[in-house]
Amino acid sequence: MTSLLLPLIYLAFISLGLPDALLGSAWPSMYTELNVPLSSAGLISMIIAAGTVVSSLMSERLTRRFGPGKVTAFSVGLTAVSLGGFALSGSYWQLCLLAVPYGLGAGSVDACLNNFVALHYASRHMSWLHCMWGIGASVGPYIMGWAITAGQSWHAGYGYIAVLQIVLTFVLLMSLPKWKQPADSGAQSRPMEPVTLRQALFIRGVREVLTCFFCYCALEQTAGLWASSYLVLKNGLPAEKAASLAALYYMGLTVGRALSGFLTLRLDDRAMVRTGFALILLGVVCVPLGGGATLAGLVILGLGSAPIYPCLIHSTPGFFGAGNSQAIIGMQMASAYVGTCLMPPLFGLIAQTVSVALYPLFLSVFLAVMFISFEKLMKLYK
Repeated sequence: MTSLLLPLIYLAFISLGLPDALLGSAWPSMYTELNVPLSSAGLISMIIAAGTVVSSLMSERLTRRFGPGKVTAFSVGLTAVSLGGFALSGSYWQLCLLAVPYGLGAGSVDACLNNFVALHYASRHMSWLHCMWGIGASVGPYIMGWAITAGQSWHAGYGYIAVLQIVLTFVLLMSLPKWKQPADSGAQSRPMEPVTLRQALFIRGVREVLTCFFCYCALEQTAGLWASSYLVLKNGLPAEKAASLAALYYMGLTVGRALSGFLTLRLDDRAMVRTGFALILLGVVCVPLGGGATLAGLVILGLGSAPIYPCLIHSTPGFFGAGNSQAIIGMQMASAYVGTCLMPPLFGLIAQTVSVALYPLFLSVFLAVMFISFEKLMKLYK
């Protein structure tokens, strides 16, 4: 069953990643056409993240009622409709409105599939699952950059991604019967009566792991959203070139997760996370050096980010028990999306009022807090 179900799960995560880097890569072209401040991308990102917080906390109820296949197909379809609206929109307020269904579509499928893989598959599959997200997130900016360079504008870039999402939705709908088949890779049975969110909050180590997820997504989303603007405003690159080069971070993330799947055969989740911290630190040091070092720094940031999120999720049943994992993973997703919601817009304000040059320093703050929280968690679960 693994060979039949896993490709479908991977396909769903490609669709989840496709639109995630579009806003950051296209924003240098978008904000001038829309006649809004540079920092306005932060509000759109915040609305999307707020929707994902709501839907991730609802994911268990939705999944139990409709099943993971239907939840996944509907969520991808909802994002397809939203992206089609982005392509047709002509004002900033329309983009803000369309960000609501986009966020709602992303959250449920994320929490649903992460818990499913954490319970039913080995760590390498979690890394490769998020590698699929990275493939989508890497392809998106290239499609956007190609559309802008060809003179078709950012509207066309969003339109192309919307079409791909529609195709993926159709494939998922056609494959719904396969989602009824359980995976055969040593799965633990799903608990019938999981712990409530309130109970989960008081489990030892949960607050530390929630802090890790908050900081990780704050770092990842800020790095991805503002990379293009950093290259334009700090390094002086043309907007159309920066739109494509911003994908270097997501390329590093994708390659890193592909490699992480193999490294987990020798290293456990804890060692993988610590390796990621070290690489992020190296990337933060390289980014402000300029020229090729900046581009290399973006790649290294992606490589370092690669193992952290999937390995933390995969270790959740091991730390807290399979019976607690669905509730805790839902909380992890919510905490992650709160970081996504608040921190990239905050950096947008900093970039506008102070300087975009603070980009690497801003990222390093979240790395430090995440490292401290993770080491506290490790002391609790030696």
